[in-house]
Amino acid sequence: MIKIYRYGEVPADEIFARPEQKADVEGIVSSIISDVRKRGDEALLDYTEKLDGVMLKSLQVTEEEIEEAFAAESDEFIAILRKAAQNIRDYHYAQIREGFSFEREDGITLGQRIMPLEKVGLCVPGGETPLSSTVLMDSIPAKLAGVGELVMVTPPGKDGKVSPSILTAAKVAGVDRIFKVGGAQAVAALAYGTESIPKVDKIVGPGGVFVAEAKRQVFGRVSIDMIAGPSEILVVSDGKSDPSHVAADMLSQAEHDKMASAVLVTDSMDLALAVQAEIERQLPLLIREEIARTSIENNGKIIVAGDLHAAVDIANEIAPEHLELAVEYPFAILDDIRHAGSVFLGRDCPEAVGDYFAGVNHTLPTMGSARFSSPLSVDDFIKKMQFCYYTDIALENAADKIAAFAEKEGLTGHARSVLIRTGKVK
Repeated sequence: MIKIYRYGEVPADEIFARPEQKADVEGIVSSIISDVRKRGDEALLDYTEKLDGVMLKSLQVTEEEIEEAFAAESDEFIAILRKAAQNIRDYHYAQIREGFSFEREDGITLGQRIMPLEKVGLCVPGGETPLSSTVLMDSIPAKLAGVGELVMVTPPGKDGKVSPSILTAAKVAGVDRIFKVGGAQAVAALAYGTESIPKVDKIVGPGGVFVAEAKRQVFGRVSIDMIAGPSEILVVSDGKSDPSHVAADMLSQAEHDKMASAVLVTDSMDLALAVQAEIERQLPLLIREEIARTSIENNGKIIVAGDLHAAVDIANEIAPEHLELAVEYPFAILDDIRHAGSVFLGRDCPEAVGDYFAGVNHTLPTMGSARFSSPLSVDDFIKKMQFCYYTDIALENAADKIAAFAEKEGLTGHARSVLIRTGKVK
């Protein structure tokens, strides 16, 4: 059963404790990356047979396989995918920005260019919960940014095929190439390239602990979006919320992973007790009950605060991935929220609307990293190049100041490179 705390009665580090992955995977991942670098496609095929239980003749998904998957999906699901994609596209279109340049006095021009990344790799989990929503969330901002080639990696099933829903979403989103490989080996392939899989400039997308560790190890060789931890939800609520709604929202994240965290912060002990009971009532209704129950019992918390102001302070301290403000006037406290990945306002905006349909991105910072990082956006798929131009007169006017600054740092070569153009040194 989920535990109830009164804020201030237990140590803060117990309330705000983060689940930790105990398995030591660093060495395993390092050896996988090294093997893929040495043996390329051969290593990928071996790992796919060993870890996914399927022997493949080819890694790349064919156009025929994509069309077959698309034809197998219902018209209703395809229509939902297309509407969700349009919502995501509309939201992220507002994030597109252009470069700039401006002229200053005496022939100085300064500016910045905005350019898309050339190649991006997208990791998409498969297995029991194929995340077709992730395909849309990570592909559409990349396409809006103008990424030249979007390469998706996702593990095959026992039949050697990729989930039809994932392939259908990839077709809707405009993914360029798809490969049947997952795990740390897929990250290694994207980072270093193999005979089949191209080396990319950035890797995005979620995965388990092996994918997260692989992304950490290849960072620097390529860019990554983030190293995501287990899913999190924090609900801030007054005593007027329906406890069955709050419990359902908490369980929506608990079912992701045994390491996930679901937290309620409320000013009402009555609501806390009602939600506790509702969670127990609803758990047996979930297909993934065992996972959700483990998450709730190990990492779930209900915290009773003195008032909503204290509840907001607690939320900011935790800096959750998903934050629901299930209160009477959510916009009145929105400006007080400083640290959260994505905020859901009101009693009728469950986190699931953001996961699938609203248009906001669901690739979010976890483990408190919302204090310094942001949701996936168009900005993740661009790079910036700055430029400046000086005429001879402009350099003449600034030369002495630049040289003095350089000499102050003991870098006389810097100073000479300026002064030699003005004839003040030979």
